[in-house]
Amino acid sequence: MRYCLVLAYDGTDYHGWQIQEGVATIQEEVQKAVGMVIGEPIQVAGASRTDAGVHAYGNLAVFDAETTIPAEKLAVVINQNLPGNIRVMQSFGVADGFDLRKNKGEKTYRYRYFIGDIMPPLYERFAVHVPYRIQVRAMKEAGKYYEGEHDFAAFCAAGAQVLTTVRTVNQVSVEVTPAIGGEFLDIFVKGEGFLYNMVRIMSGTLLQVGMGRKEPVWVKDAIESCQREQAGPTAPAKGLTLMGISLDKE
Repeated sequence: MRYCLVLAYDGTDYHGWQIQEGVATIQEEVQKAVGMVIGEPIQVAGASRTDAGVHAYGNLAVFDAETTIPAEKLAVVINQNLPGNIRVMQSFGVADGFDLRKNKGEKTYRYRYFIGDIMPPLYERFAVHVPYRIQVRAMKEAGKYYEGEHDFAAFCAAGAQVLTTVRTVNQVSVEVTPAIGGEFLDIFVKGEGFLYNMVRIMSGTLLQVGMGRKEPVWVKDAIESCQREQAGPTAPAKGLTLMGISLDKE
């Protein structure tokens, strides 16, 4: 039978999702924990290969196994074998032919900045400190230029191996919420798929607009240029969280 896990993790101490020799990864920890429950080595495939230092509230993973444990109870049992910074939030059965790589469900990412003079240490692992006044309205205006189907070559890190840099962004929103000592400035990006470091570059570019260093239309010009040097810097990994992935209903 095939099972699906909804995974949440603090990615600070890991070198991303994918197993790599000699370093700690999320996939390795999850595979070990599942194997201990099932009683044999198990291969776990993830929906999103989050990078080193990136977090998740709702990444997805699947594995095949034979067990008498009810699907919805697997989360509790697997969690007993995971470190505290990784948790299975939900477990359920899926069709045997279900393939996460072909899932067309929407991914939602959040990039978090903390705006304030001094950032409390409890935010350090999950937000990037910005001790400046931010023009939120300008960021919201700039964010709309990302929406739709575009060639996002200017927002892709060097070394990415892809057939095309064309992607569709369904929605970009910029939200401000109160926080101890300041405010959280959150950038939410929704779409079916993203390029290497794409959301981090989008977020770093929007911050340049928010700081008044660039006009909102600069985002449009950067997209049309298809040149990486025309966009803003890559924002640090720690501010990025994969919030969730919807399952394709087709």
